[in-house]
Amino acid sequence: MDPRLRLTFRQAFRRAWAASFKENEMDNRGEKPASPTTERLQIELRRLEWAKELNEDTLTAITNAADWIAFHAGEVVIEAESEITHVYFLITGRMQATLYDFLGKEMQQDTFARGAVIGLFSLGLSDRSYLHVQANEPSTAIRLTLSNLLQLTAKHADFQLAMFRLAASVFKRFVMVERSLPKPAVVGVVHHSEASRPFVGRLARRLRDLGESPSILGDDEQWKPDEDLPFKLLVGDVEERQDLIKEWAAHRRLLFDIRADHSEEVMKRFMSYVDIVLWCVRPQDARAAVHLLQVLVKSVPRWRDKLRVVWLLDRNTPMAPYVPELYELAERDFKLSFDAPRANQGSLLQHGFERIVHHLRGVQIGLALGGGAARGMAHLGVLKALEQHGIYVDMLAGTSAGAMTGTIYAAGLDPEYATQVFKTDLMPSWLFRQLPGGGYWYLLFKYRRNQFETMLRKYIGRARMEQLNLPMFTVAVDLFEGEPVVREVGDATMSILESINLPPLSLPIFESDRALVDGGLLNNIPANVLVAKGCNFVIASSVTAKLERDFLGIRSRRDSRSNRFFSTIQVIMRQNMIQGFNMNSVGVQPADFVVAPDVTSFDISEFTRADEMAIIGETATNATIAKLRKMLSKLDSQLFESS
Repeated sequence: MDPRLRLTFRQAFRRAWAASFKENEMDNRGEKPASPTTERLQIELRRLEWAKELNEDTLTAITNAADWIAFHAGEVVIEAESEITHVYFLITGRMQATLYDFLGKEMQQDTFARGAVIGLFSLGLSDRSYLHVQANEPSTAIRLTLSNLLQLTAKHADFQLAMFRLAASVFKRFVMVERSLPKPAVVGVVHHSEASRPFVGRLARRLRDLGESPSILGDDEQWKPDEDLPFKLLVGDVEERQDLIKEWAAHRRLLFDIRADHSEEVMKRFMSYVDIVLWCVRPQDARAAVHLLQVLVKSVPRWRDKLRVVWLLDRNTPMAPYVPELYELAERDFKLSFDAPRANQGSLLQHGFERIVHHLRGVQIGLALGGGAARGMAHLGVLKALEQHGIYVDMLAGTSAGAMTGTIYAAGLDPEYATQVFKTDLMPSWLFRQLPGGGYWYLLFKYRRNQFETMLRKYIGRARMEQLNLPMFTVAVDLFEGEPVVREVGDATMSILESINLPPLSLPIFESDRALVDGGLLNNIPANVLVAKGCNFVIASSVTAKLERDFLGIRSRRDSRSNRFFSTIQVIMRQNMIQGFNMNSVGVQPADFVVAPDVTSFDISEFTRADEMAIIGETATNATIAKLRKMLSKLDSQLFESS
């Protein structure tokens, strides 16, 4: 293409993009009615989930009665202890709501996004409002008075039904266990390089295969037509775009696909309109991304909550670089690659794309891996089986052995290779194999000589938790405060060492004002950590759900009084096993599904049988996979078809 022609396209796009959002201009002096056309207002309403079944007469009646209001970031929409006289239907942006009791004590906080209704329950009450609502970012809404609302519900049955459904949804959110997560309708995708452009087409096609009808508005002059994917180049006058938006109003998913080199004004309008942003970054783009995002987040700090960094990695760069500023500027990140994995690498990066699809469809699956010393090697078989059945977890949490296996997996190692690593690297030397209870003495030796760190760094190096291919949380216990410590940032190897630091085999790890030991002391299976991090479906893998009723073979011998060597270390490890068994219920209670491989026939020091335990973990998972898929299908029947 002639460079001059390309420049013309870019200039036209900038003018068109800026004009398309001129109607939503924020007045920094306070709220003011905007003046969009009635047609535009109806188009925006039609895109909202609650309004999709309203007929044209109802939409016209709403737009004739409603005011279109614009709020700037930080503006108060409803003041606590004020009289609520309007109900607001959020069109774009997000708002933070805080609910207080009559004494002024904070009871609940929530974030409202596109499609939410605000003030519906409080409208018309004689009591003063105990609700405080503030705009997180530039936002637009339509508002109705009590009189307008009553007239519309009395005259239009479809609007009345929509209001009942909205009220029921609010009730469900606050009173019942709510599993649904946001499903962003307008998704922005930003590119620093043409190399990441194919990601958008692939994403749209995957969503289409799941029964959606996505449409794409973008500035890619080289877009290749796809008859099943509506695409429109963002150039032209306002009327052309309004016709296009009206034509696509029935599409529940709109993808805005743009380069990162647009003006600051254009990018701010873009951020105001979309629900979330997938900011595509290659390692070489990181610094440029930091510069642009700092400008945007400085303008509106709450935009950080919308930002998702998508790391596009390749075969030669299987782990994202550590760019602390970038992690601070975005709510979360995804790592993915479209290259084949290297030798001994798992397929976590290749499944990263599917995790983005999970995110857009409101699915977040967590896997909690429990402690259990060598028996924790069964977790590697559980991880392998879930992958083979297409159940890709979105984040992991682990305690002790679960922290070790989970972090190794999240760092990108193939589960089968990791199994062999543990089997080989934790093989006791000849001398220890000659001693009674030699496996225990070998573990004591490894702890006291700090050899676990050397072993782990061979495979993880100096990687930080933020760089792992999958979000990972490890659990340790602080002896000073007597409380769990959950790690999600910092040196990944140190996070493992803290979590597996089993007293009295090892001394506490002193870090700042903490003394850290094995997390199994308080939380052996941290499913609750994953719930707190936003997972709406949690699987737990427990290797301590069953406890063998024998100790050192005493019950299996005819003469229980026979001379038998008891070592202090064996008694300590038995106590630890019993503690893990009895602590199972603490963190695992919120789990929706539990896989419990029976590894009671293995000694808790037998790392040399890691491969056998991994097979048992895989077999146990395979045996329950049909039940698991059936449960997941209730969360998303298209993603997880029940067999």
